[in-house]
Amino acid sequence: MVNMIRRLKSGQFRLYSRKKNPATGKRRNLGTFATLEKAKQHEREVQNFKRH
Repeated sequence: MVNMIRRLKSGQFRLYSRKKNPATGKRRNLGTFATLEKAKQHEREVQNFKRH
């Protein structure tokens, strides 16, 4: 699994999409979270949503 959670200078964590957006060549921002656990939980929710 590709870890697409990055820590920002503000201390928050941002979740990015795994694939790059073909139009911009960048990864899509899937949300900013206060803690790493919240970001991981949201990534699990996103992956579950994509498969059901």
